[in-house]
Amino acid sequence: MTDADDGSRPSGKVARLIDEYDLTGLGAELEDRWTATGDRRMSLRDLADYFNRELLASVLADADAQPLDGEVENTYRVLTDDDVRSASRTRARRRLEREGVDVDDLESSFVTYQAVRSYLKDGRGAEYSPSGASVADRRRTIQQLQGRLQSVTESKLDSLAGEEVTLGEFRTLVNVRVVCEDCGAQYEVSELLDRGGCDCE
Repeated sequence: MTDADDGSRPSGKVARLIDEYDLTGLGAELEDRWTATGDRRMSLRDLADYFNRELLASVLADADAQPLDGEVENTYRVLTDDDVRSASRTRARRRLEREGVDVDDLESSFVTYQAVRSYLKDGRGAEYSPSGASVADRRRTIQQLQGRLQSVTESKLDSLAGEEVTLGEFRTLVNVRVVCEDCGAQYEVSELLDRGGCDCE
């Protein structure tokens, strides 16, 4: 299925870019990778990066640039990674500009994982529902790790109490919280799993 088989203009940023840059087949590939199981499955964030790299490769091809192996991936990393030094980013931008690329337009075209999610769910009607057993298994693993951390901490404090550390009767609490940097919501891990996600929807 293409993104505009009915003759209408594609809606949404991802669909529009697929149409604009003639990224034929990429929409189906995104859906396939999101709904796959096991090692083939990609998260929405990974899919957004994958889409953006494909977009960058298309832009470079349109500019008749011939990037070396790995150059597209590295250029995308330099443009988007917060840990990259500004001097490196400036050099990458100038190199792209010399090749005829409108870098500002390119960067504004990069999509977020929310845009990919909207495209897959609303534009293609795709759904990904991890099994209850999978969530339960992960919850159990997290609880086991928390219990292990609590046990190790208590053991180490016991060995120090009265000698190198002044400490009366005590108990340890392990509280792992998850903070979504996009919507700002905070949850304990169990609460996040119970509600099925954060407030990004």
